[in-house]
Amino acid sequence: MGHKEVPVTQLRRMMLEELQRRNYAQSTVKGYLRIVQEFAQYFHQAPDKLGPEHLRQYQAHLFQDKKLNAGTVQQYVAALRFFFNKTLKRHYLLDDLPMPKRHRKLPEILSPDEVALLIGSASNLLHQTMLMTLYSTGMRRAELCRLKTTDIDSQRMMVHIRQGKGGHDRDVPLSPKLLQTLRVYWCWMKPKTYLFPGTVNNWRADVPITTKVPWEACREAAQRAGITKHVSPHTLRHCFATHLLEAGTDLRTIQMLLGHAKLEHTAVYLHLSKKHLTAVANPLDAITVSSPDNIKRSRKKQKQ
Repeated sequence: MGHKEVPVTQLRRMMLEELQRRNYAQSTVKGYLRIVQEFAQYFHQAPDKLGPEHLRQYQAHLFQDKKLNAGTVQQYVAALRFFFNKTLKRHYLLDDLPMPKRHRKLPEILSPDEVALLIGSASNLLHQTMLMTLYSTGMRRAELCRLKTTDIDSQRMMVHIRQGKGGHDRDVPLSPKLLQTLRVYWCWMKPKTYLFPGTVNNWRADVPITTKVPWEACREAAQRAGITKHVSPHTLRHCFATHLLEAGTDLRTIQMLLGHAKLEHTAVYLHLSKKHLTAVANPLDAITVSSPDNIKRSRKKQKQ
């Protein structure tokens, strides 16, 4: 279905006000409004005229027809729950909008050698600098795109990440090796406001790059390096955390560097750290069992 821009209605204004009152991130506000608009367009009716049956039908449509994964459907459910619960105050509809269960798959991790190969295979200096920044700071793709030249503090050797997920700022250490590359990059690119400037009508301009650029940089470098694992900017964030853990950094510090609200989100890296998994003593090794040499081979029952 095509998404025509609808005039700002009273409902949309009400929802926008509720989102702004709670200080939701701009990207979340846009996403929530778009989802409610899509929901209304699917049934060709104003969203406040729709009820439990429509919600059930729409959720099934997202899974069966649109083939969306559980994580994406969770975003749709969150937006619709906000609309019905917070904007329309119809709390009774929450039961008709269950949050789908999400099966968490462990992300793929590159070894330090593979990361070095990936960075070395970048197609140009812009791409290489972006990959090095992602890996050495663990920042998210959107955070990289908004990074400003003033966020690189070479006096204190810190990188300021402003307005991260949940609107929180944080500082991460600036690697001397990254600073070295940034200086070479700086002389070439001469960025003004944004460290990684984007383009307007194919001309370099003082605007942030789109989130597609770092994604393409990862994909191209992985292809050139012959790395068959799925590589994205988020892969480098996972690598940053896992490699820090393997180097002896504690989970609480990694949580702060990643900007995770909860420690349980950071704990997933324990599953990815080979060093931590192999350091665990296996309980079988702590007990005495008879030697396999003395065990009979046949599975037939012995006659009484």
